[in-house]
Amino acid sequence: MDPLEEAIVISFDESGNIDSGLKAQAVAYCQQIKETPTICRICIEKLRFCKLVQVQFWCLQTLHEVIRVKYSLMGLDEKDYVRSSVLSIACSDDKNVGVLEGPAFIKNKLAQVFVTLIYFEYPVIWSSVFVDFLPHLSKGAAVIDMFCRVLNSLDDELISLDYPRSPEEVAVAGRVKDAMRQQCVAQIVRAWYDIVTLYRNSDPELSSGVLDTMRRYISWIDIGLVANDAFVPLLFDLVLLDGLSEQLRCSAAGCISAVVLKRMDPQSKLSLLESLQISRVFSLITYGDSELVPGVAALLTDYATEVLECLKRVNSEEAKRESTKLLDEVLPSVFYVVQNCEVHSGFNVVQLLSSYMATMKGISTLKDKELHHVGQILEVIRTQIRYDPAYRENLDSLDKIGIEEEDRMAESRKDLLVLLRSVGRVAPNLTLLFIRNSLASAVSSSSDRNVEEVEAALSLFYALGESQNEESMKSGSGLLSELVPTLLSTRFPCHSHRLVALVYLDTITRYMKFVQENPQYIPMVLAAFLDERGIRHPNVNVSRRASYLFMRVVKLLKANLVPFIETILQGLQDAVARFTNTGYTSKELSASEDGSHIFEAIGLLIGMEDVPLEKQSEYLSSLLTPLCQQVGSLLSTPTDSMDESSAKFAIIQQIIMAINALSKGFSERLVTASRPAIGQMFKKTLDILLQVLIVYPKVEPLRNKVLSFIHRMVDTLGASVFPYLPKAFEQLLTESEPEEMVRFLVLLNQLICKFSTLVQEIVEEVFPVIAGRIFGMIPTDAILSGPGTNTEEFRELQELQKSFYTFLHVITMHGLSSIFLSPKSRGYLDRLMQLLLYTSCNHRDILVRKACVQIFTRLIKDWCTGPNEEKVPGFQRFVIEAFATNCCLQSVLDKSFEFRDANTLLLFGEIVSAQKVMYEKFGDDFLVYFVSRGFPAAHCPQDLAEQYCQKLQVLEGCDIKALKSFYQSLIENLRLQQNGSLVFR
Repeated sequence: MDPLEEAIVISFDESGNIDSGLKAQAVAYCQQIKETPTICRICIEKLRFCKLVQVQFWCLQTLHEVIRVKYSLMGLDEKDYVRSSVLSIACSDDKNVGVLEGPAFIKNKLAQVFVTLIYFEYPVIWSSVFVDFLPHLSKGAAVIDMFCRVLNSLDDELISLDYPRSPEEVAVAGRVKDAMRQQCVAQIVRAWYDIVTLYRNSDPELSSGVLDTMRRYISWIDIGLVANDAFVPLLFDLVLLDGLSEQLRCSAAGCISAVVLKRMDPQSKLSLLESLQISRVFSLITYGDSELVPGVAALLTDYATEVLECLKRVNSEEAKRESTKLLDEVLPSVFYVVQNCEVHSGFNVVQLLSSYMATMKGISTLKDKELHHVGQILEVIRTQIRYDPAYRENLDSLDKIGIEEEDRMAESRKDLLVLLRSVGRVAPNLTLLFIRNSLASAVSSSSDRNVEEVEAALSLFYALGESQNEESMKSGSGLLSELVPTLLSTRFPCHSHRLVALVYLDTITRYMKFVQENPQYIPMVLAAFLDERGIRHPNVNVSRRASYLFMRVVKLLKANLVPFIETILQGLQDAVARFTNTGYTSKELSASEDGSHIFEAIGLLIGMEDVPLEKQSEYLSSLLTPLCQQVGSLLSTPTDSMDESSAKFAIIQQIIMAINALSKGFSERLVTASRPAIGQMFKKTLDILLQVLIVYPKVEPLRNKVLSFIHRMVDTLGASVFPYLPKAFEQLLTESEPEEMVRFLVLLNQLICKFSTLVQEIVEEVFPVIAGRIFGMIPTDAILSGPGTNTEEFRELQELQKSFYTFLHVITMHGLSSIFLSPKSRGYLDRLMQLLLYTSCNHRDILVRKACVQIFTRLIKDWCTGPNEEKVPGFQRFVIEAFATNCCLQSVLDKSFEFRDANTLLLFGEIVSAQKVMYEKFGDDFLVYFVSRGFPAAHCPQDLAEQYCQKLQVLEGCDIKALKSFYQSLIENLRLQQNGSLVFR
């Protein structure tokens, strides 16, 4: 080895045995050689005489880089030398050269170099490149293989539309294709034919490679060069001949597919498809595990797709009949492929079948052949959505493998179930009949398949419900009136399996509108939910799902369920007791379907006014009393360990969630007006649950659950909840964390929005505490954003700040602004005004700024009855000198105030409205100061200032569009005049 070869070998070494310093030196030496003027000659000489693979690859890689990057800098002699040398190496049958005898990646890299030359030189400079190569094909397999690699690389690197291309590459590709069509494509195709004919038996791998290359080019060459009396028989002969290499047969099928997919006008395409006599290959799809099957399957799918396109696009009735005939011939084989063959064209098949169903939408009555095809499509859907029994245990226990398989199936079912709904719209009765027969077949199927069969049949019925309109659901049109009762009464042998149980419950819930119209089936519904098929199912996930779905059923049917309340409550006793069981909560509690839906369902049932008061009180007491006693017992019992405490907290949480859910069924009118005794029960419950805050003031999950219950009681008890609020507020305000304060503000907002001025005293009492806490946590003259604020602590403070603005807005907009002026709160007034002012001018959230402007506008209305008449000394001056100047003028002048933004325009509208209100309340006091102090500071011309005064003074009523339009124009003019001299920060 010479020094360069040695350096290349060292630089490629991955054994770890070479010293890193030496390797770095080798890399540097190679890089130095790359920069020499004669690098192309060095590389070609090495390629001619060196058989070291590392050296060959380095030289080809270097050549590729030099040609690609420095082609324009190369001299004519150098280009001639490189061109002739590359062709010579690619066409050489001299085994001493070595490149064509090397591994595939070396030959592919040589092909890439060759294609780079084509990119720059064909057809203008090297116009004969393909013609020069073709005579060398007679040298044998190595040169033919190299020619195929060049053509493949040309497709990959330049021609194929499967990769993104630059405009320049697209232009070059067009130039190359045009030149090839005109000059040499016919010769290349003839060479392909001759090679395949010559080598089909002696070297089937080479023939296969040639056909794979040809397949790439069929889409853009003259189709007559391939679809003719010579090539088509050869391709079918290769596909159909037993004993030939399966790889070669697959390649031939791929070429026929390319012919089928060739774009052309529909009439010509139809003639081509008809001439292929595709029925010749139908029998090949029954070859079992043969490698040929996927290729033939793809061919048949492509053929059917193209025939269907012809059917849509041809105009003559004769052509439509011919298209239909071809389609009828090929579809049975397509159906067979999908149901019996392991192919990767499933998605294409679904698209094909969906397209086929789309053509049938306009047909009023389907013919027997079409009905047969629809039945086959339904069978395809059923086959494809069926789980593999191999995953049965995984899907039942829902382990990692089960989760992955369930996710995979959910994704794969999407398009299939859309197809099902299309079939259901075209042939509703046939679809229902198919589902009925599928269910019947599934029930009687063998135990090794019945889980998957039943689940698939139920999933079909469930999915079909999505396309049923409400009227057909209620009336049970067609076979629905038979299917729903059958489903309700059926007990599947495999009902214990999670998948079957879940889809069964989902399906009967989906068709509950039918039961609503046919209440005679209610006992069957109740049985399905209350026995081991539903809430008593051994799988806790199924049981919880059943609880949720039962709640939805109760919501829909509750008017019909009054006679069944006793039965339902008895059936739910175990579930109610289990809900507050230690083991249940600590081991199996989930955040989503937590089981509390059972209590919501019970609440919906017993909370109806149709239930007699005596019974209602009895039912409610039987539930609330033991739960409250359990809470009392847990609160009074000390715990010795952390585990015991955690279990206790979990049970208390469960109980509060249960009572919360239960109360959802009771309306405010019922518990406060018509049946106050029921309200009294909830008040006692609230009083007991508030003890949780006293006993465990630091346990955040418990505080959150109690707070949630208070929210619920505000809606349920109405104003009668007021006496309990001071005690609750006292405990809730013991914690000062931002998250806790945000939740507390949400509660106060609910109270204010519901009761307005009725809660003035309550809010007035807690406002100073809230203001003191919040001002201690957030600054009044800074926005919580920017670098260093992307921490959890800062995000909590940002959320608190935003919630505080919402709270202030709610107070102001509900006529409670006098709270800010109470003796205890007055000390915070100045800081409050400064905070609102700064935020209205600077906050990055435009909607927060808008809320602050609205607060100021409302405060002006509340506190200023007219010029020189104000409830708050100094407020008018503050508004005119600070708010009007800074917010209404200077902040709007800032270029960050983007008029093209929709939210910013809303804020601008509020700012203009504020000016209108200020003029109405303050008169010339506002106008004179704003125009004489604010406008000059903004370099506003006198004529624009006068126009502003006129617009404001003649404003009538509430139509301020003209003022808004003028003020926006004024601001934009001022921005142009500033030239950056005034930027408000």
